[in-house]
Amino acid sequence: MNLQEKIEALREQALNNLTAAVEERMLNDLRTAIMGKKGELTEILKGMKDLTNEERPVIGALANAFRDEFGAKLEEKKAELEAAAMNAALNSETLDVTLPGHAPKKGARHILTQTAEEIEEIFLGMGYEIVDGYEVETDHYNFERMNLPKDHPACDVQDTFYVTNEVLLRTHTSPMQARTMDQHDFSKGGLRMIAPGRVYRRDTDDATHSHQFHQVEGLVVDKNITMADLKGTLELVIQKMFGADREIRLRPSYFPFTEPSVEVDVSCFKCGGKGCNVCKYTGWIEILGAGMVHPNVLEMSGIDSKEYSGFAFGMGQERIAMLRYGINDIRGFYQGDLRFLEQFGK
Repeated sequence: MNLQEKIEALREQALNNLTAAVEERMLNDLRTAIMGKKGELTEILKGMKDLTNEERPVIGALANAFRDEFGAKLEEKKAELEAAAMNAALNSETLDVTLPGHAPKKGARHILTQTAEEIEEIFLGMGYEIVDGYEVETDHYNFERMNLPKDHPACDVQDTFYVTNEVLLRTHTSPMQARTMDQHDFSKGGLRMIAPGRVYRRDTDDATHSHQFHQVEGLVVDKNITMADLKGTLELVIQKMFGADREIRLRPSYFPFTEPSVEVDVSCFKCGGKGCNVCKYTGWIEILGAGMVHPNVLEMSGIDSKEYSGFAFGMGQERIAMLRYGINDIRGFYQGDLRFLEQFGK
């Protein structure tokens, strides 16, 4: 049998085996057996050394044509087997699209985040700006600019987390009031701002106290600001937070950065002022502190206290949330207990 006949016989055998292959592994074995370095075609072509110069081109062209045909048929068969395997897999994994789906569990914003957003939305609607500030603050802005001298008891290490002698974790967000007054251009109008954020105090954690909590402090500075503006503003905020039938009362108090200073009470939303265990049978619940900005605070920011006046207030987000939802332990906000937090999911 000459080389041409051997190649023709190999071609017929290879194509028959290719047609009979039922998996991709068989195709790889067939390619190696036919086209490999020790494959049948390679062995046949070793006999070309005995051919004449006229016969070699003929046998070479025949071998190349077989090689190209076999390669093309092999790729076709491979694609055919891959498609068959995919169809078989799909048929074995049929899905009944009429079955009810599994809805993914959705998270919710933390109750303190919800409370902060509600407060911010109220003040934004009143034309206030929201100012964010540093949690690590200087003694100068945290105390001295708030009219608290260095020897004031609030500056003591028993009450404040000091990083160095002059740097501390802020005990209120009031420093942003001083920083904002420093930067504000009063020739373009008055200042109306709130500064929400986390604050820190050295306190023993219990049901009503925490070493960290959230405050929202507000400031208005403009010409002809009076206590009536303060009362009207707080009344609107309290009614939006606790209901339109709520009333507030102002009790004289003392804060170094305001004069006069007041404690603000809201009429009890449980008993309507008749007296119950929530309001300790007084009909009123203490909600926040406020007052008219002390002239010294204005003057330290370069503001003429004879021309400008203002009011300031500060409220605790945790206290508002506890009163609104009847929560009696502040630690529930921070312990990450989903049984507690899921009650307020929105």
